[in-house]
Amino acid sequence: MYKIVNNRDNRKVEYLMLKQKDLKRATLIEACIKGECTVKQVSIALGISERRVKQIKKEVKENGVKSIQHGNRGRKPKNTISDETRKKILELRGSYEYEISNFKHFQEILKERENIDISYSALYNILKSAGIKSPKRHRKTKLHHRRKRKEAEGMMLQADGTPFDWFGNGEKYSLHGFIDDATGKITGLYMCKNECLLGYLEVLRQTIENYGIPISLYPDKYSVFFPPKKVNDHITIEEQLNGREKGITQFGRIVEELGIEMFPASSPQAKGRIERLWETLQSRLVTEFRINHITEIGSANEFLKNYIIKYNSQFSVTATNTKSVYLKLPKRYDLDELLCVRFERTIDNAGVFSLNNSKFQVLEKTLPPKTKVQIYISQKIGMRVKCNNKICDVEPLEIISKDKIDNESLEYHQWLSNVVIELINEYYLKDAKAS
Repeated sequence: MYKIVNNRDNRKVEYLMLKQKDLKRATLIEACIKGECTVKQVSIALGISERRVKQIKKEVKENGVKSIQHGNRGRKPKNTISDETRKKILELRGSYEYEISNFKHFQEILKERENIDISYSALYNILKSAGIKSPKRHRKTKLHHRRKRKEAEGMMLQADGTPFDWFGNGEKYSLHGFIDDATGKITGLYMCKNECLLGYLEVLRQTIENYGIPISLYPDKYSVFFPPKKVNDHITIEEQLNGREKGITQFGRIVEELGIEMFPASSPQAKGRIERLWETLQSRLVTEFRINHITEIGSANEFLKNYIIKYNSQFSVTATNTKSVYLKLPKRYDLDELLCVRFERTIDNAGVFSLNNSKFQVLEKTLPPKTKVQIYISQKIGMRVKCNNKICDVEPLEIISKDKIDNESLEYHQWLSNVVIELINEYYLKDAKAS
């Protein structure tokens, strides 16, 4: 609004509804024009140069007091978000795929999938004005000393697993993972029903295939990595003769064979990097699974292979020492055999050995009694028996657990797969944290 008044010199002066800052400037400039104060005095009062005061005086004389205001005042900015875009953002936010994403993730999704490039602050204001809150909780964290990162990639990996309702159906599944301490890169992710040996072996497989053998591993104290005390105190005479002083798990045997040092964390806070990784993935992966229509473990594990690359490009940092210390897997290793549950047994006069309440016969007739054989079990290879690096055919003879199988009706060749499945369930898929 303009108000027209006449001054002493009969000049028409336009007074605008100015902000306080502009009103002060207008008053001083007009006083300067009238000769009531000098250019220098106005310059000092406004904190601008004398040259600028003269420029403003000229503009006011030519265009009136309205020139005091910035030329863009009242105009709609070019980057103003249209009502149509606002409406679309809110509609997308209310959809099943995006409704539980945190605000930052939602901003990234809008750019990647919906071709809507919007700043975080603008998106935050739109969502907040619509009464939408971010599902990510911002809790006050206790101050604590943060351990310095390792200097080089591959020096130490933190290992852990986390149960979570990843598919939003009320059922929890465990995601296993390793994260590099120096860079924050995920080296492997694998989902199983429970936190179990299979999950960690598959993460170790991904790590070795994509990066190499790390120097050390920093997991928790659960039985996948370290044996319970009662087992730890019980080692065989043969193990003692070989110099072993403590018991070892199947996973422990594998990393020991690879030369990986493994030591346990005393608390979740001790391996905070992977704990923070779980917070990030729990906030993001559920939405990613919804967008990609993933509702079961198999397709989730396939998706995670590519998601690791995306995560690392966005969240990883550069190590102090840019030279990686991962070691290449020696050619003598068969990775499928290495990542197996492995046992050593001695065959009797008939070439028979026992394993987990089941008896098996080695069909290689040339083996003498008391020969030691190595048994490899995994989901990839089933059961493999080797003697002197030669693979031997084997078949089950009997199932000792009579409550499960009627021995009189047993046909040997039909039961091998079932026996191996039971062994895999026992050694691979058993819940590592079950009491």
